[in-house]
Amino acid sequence: MKDMDVKKKKKWPKVLLTIVVIGGALTGFIAYNASKNMEVMNRTIESGMETISNYAEVKSVDPGEFSQVKMYGLMKFNVSQYDVSNVGNLSVMTVNMGMMQMVSYVITPYEKNMPLMSMDFMYILGKRKAYVEFYDLVSDKNDSRFISVLDALKEFEGRYSSLENIITDPAWYDDLMTVVLHKAGKRVDDEKIEEMFCDAISTYMENAKELDELSDVEKGEKLALTQEYSDNLISKGGVSTDVFKKALGEDKTKKFFDNVFFGTERRK
Repeated sequence: MKDMDVKKKKKWPKVLLTIVVIGGALTGFIAYNASKNMEVMNRTIESGMETISNYAEVKSVDPGEFSQVKMYGLMKFNVSQYDVSNVGNLSVMTVNMGMMQMVSYVITPYEKNMPLMSMDFMYILGKRKAYVEFYDLVSDKNDSRFISVLDALKEFEGRYSSLENIITDPAWYDDLMTVVLHKAGKRVDDEKIEEMFCDAISTYMENAKELDELSDVEKGEKLALTQEYSDNLISKGGVSTDVFKKALGEDKTKKFFDNVFFGTERRK
């Protein structure tokens, strides 16, 4: 009996060593992929910022207390905010969670009759997910100039039909979106996905520059529609919004949305 106990004790160090080796290998694998994905993500963001700067003056805005949003002690969102001349607010948010890296890029227009553009690009080890959505927050969706913008965005959508489509759950804001791309890819698709990121920005900005600036009354109407959408995200919820509400609370999430993410407060 004692001999059996001794044998068991001798086996435990080998088991522990195996666990440590496997754990170390897994940690190294995740760290390696995170590093590579961060390189790709940062390059994509830089390309996007260079693209938008070709169309308009982009001025950095201090996001204040929201320059870094910490949640659950593990997730740290780095937030940048910009004013895009003759267009509106731009927010860029990045996070590195080890297993996943993500950039959120949102252009909220206030000067032109453009849809709100929201992009989320995720890098999950060797897999990729890309969400490009255009929200029709305009008073007259039948306006011929706005329809021409949507036509251009639909052409952009068609250029990426080769990427795999992702099926998403229904949401209350689906009716606000005319053009939507939910795509999946792999590491070999990084160049194509970076191209899609920049193409979305250039298509958007190219059409924005062709539109006349809104009157003060029209700007007020657009601001009201945008505020309504933002408030509804808080009250009705959304995939990302629910994460923020749970971690930060409803009041702080609203403050973040109003001051930085959509920037409605700066336009009042």
